[in-house]
Order: sequence, then C-alpha cells, then structure tokens
Amino acid sequence: MSSIEDLRKEYVVATLDKGSVDADPIRQFEKWFDNARQAGVDEPNACLLATVSADGRPSARVVLLKGFDASGFSFYTNYQSRKGKELGADSFAALTFWWKPLERQVRIEGSVETVSTEESDRYFSKRPRGSQIGAWASHQSEVLASRDVLEKRIAETEQRFAGREVERPPHWGGYLVVPDSIEFWQGRQSRLHDRIRYRLVDGHGWIIERLSP
Repeated sequence: MSSIEDLRKEYVVATLDKGSVDADPIRQFEKWFDNARQAGVDEPNACLLATVSADGRPSARVVLLKGFDASGFSFYTNYQSRKGKELGADSFAALTFWWKPLERQVRIEGSVETVSTEESDRYFSKRPRGSQIGAWASHQSEVLASRDVLEKRIAETEQRFAGREVERPPHWGGYLVVPDSIEFWQGRQSRLHDRIRYRLVDGHGWIIERLSP
C-alpha cells in the first residue's frame, strides 16, 4: 500500500492569465461556474463555508450556494446552528469551491449579512416539503439523544402542518457573503499554480493581482 506522502497528481488541464480574465469577478465566477456545470461536476454549487467563533476558534463545513449576483453569494441555514451563531458573533466568512475535473478552485472572502425575510420566504417556499419539515424538526448543531428523538419531532411537525403549507421557521433563512476578495486558482504542473485575485479597494473598485503559487 502506497504512503499518503506518495500521493501526487500533476495538473495539466488549463492555464489562467491575468490578461484573459473578466474585469468583473462576478462575471468571471459565472463563466467558471457554467464551465463546471458543462463539465458534469457533481453539485458544482457545493462549497466549503469557513466561520470563526467569538473566541477565535475556526470551523468549516460544506454548504450549497443558492444564488449569486453583484450583491454577493447566498446560502440558507438555521440561524441557531453553530455557523449561524458564529456569523452572529463575527460577521466575516470565507467560501471555497473545488471543481476537480477542471482542476479549479475559487476562494471568496467577505462580510456576511442576512437576506431579507421576503427572499428567505421565497426560497423556503420552493424547497421540497420534506426539507421544509426538517427545518422545523431539527435543532441543528445541538446534541441529539437518539435518532428516534428526531423522528418523533419530524412526525409531530408533519402532523402540525398536515393539509397546509409549511411556513418558514423564524430561526431559518438566508445569508449573503458580500465579497471583498475573490481568488481564481488554476492547477498547473509542479505545483506552480496560476492564482488570480480580485481585491476590492476603496475608491478604486476591483483590482486584479497575480499571486505566487
């Protein structure tokens, strides 16, 4: 059996040049996101969300991006979950996308704000009913005595909303990551990767920089 130290892969799919990227990082992200979908990447909207607690302890988990535009990148969750509490304590976060077939990574950093209640209501109404029930039944991130306890809460919630629409819980909704830094990473041979970063500078808008690999 080979050692983990011997696991290596050369990245040779593409290159990335500062002169070839879009002047707008959101349009550049859209191009890469569309490329990932066309390449058949499974759940291209899956990304790693990193947050920090009030005492400086970091944590990370995979979430699903549900929208992006000039205002930022949105995802939805339980406000009382660990990530929700951490975002309440420190309103900065980072998102990382990894699209393996394209040997590409995108890193987004910025401040975080909650989306409007209207937008959260709109998205919640589109979720499958089972997911809507789960948003009420699961006390996300809290210690659970057993799976049976969760199943009981699900059954009680199904009974509560029997024959009618499931309304959005007040503790559940959307967050928007408002970026001030977006990095596009293209894998290259010998770990000499191409890294192009967009950085938001007051009075200058987005500036584009090449970073050392």
